[in-house]
Amino acid sequence: MARTDTPAAKAAMLIRRPVAEVFEAFVDPAITSRFWFSRGSGRLQPGKSITWDWEPYKASAQVLVKTLEPNARIVIEWSAVGAPTMVEWEFTPRADHTTFVSITNTGFRGDEAEIIRQAVASTEGFTLVLAGLKAWLEQHIALNLVWDRFPDGAA
Repeated sequence: MARTDTPAAKAAMLIRRPVAEVFEAFVDPAITSRFWFSRGSGRLQPGKSITWDWEPYKASAQVLVKTLEPNARIVIEWSAVGAPTMVEWEFTPRADHTTFVSITNTGFRGDEAEIIRQAVASTEGFTLVLAGLKAWLEQHIALNLVWDRFPDGAA
């Protein structure tokens, strides 16, 4: 029987900071580089194409910003796994001035085993990103989770 649904990578976490601060952490590469990639070629802006670099791994991804709704939602298309996929961030402000962030990555391609491998790897990666974001924004600690995941180079 052929699959009619495609796996999606999902990660989510509560960040104990106001939504504007959490949203800005993904828009401004000077902040994002503290917990995810090493360098970004510019701020996220609707319709803008930028590059994110992971210099220790000699890797980069082209990012096209599809949607940018301040303090609410970001949608990008990127080439992190070869063929382009879509990534959506949703930022939900809470009454206690915290923010619930959810990330969904969709559009994986390949045979069933490859799609599942990509979805699992992306879920793992975005979970590390959210944990690093939480440590940076809440405690100003750079945990280096992305770098420490593959100490001998990206798999």
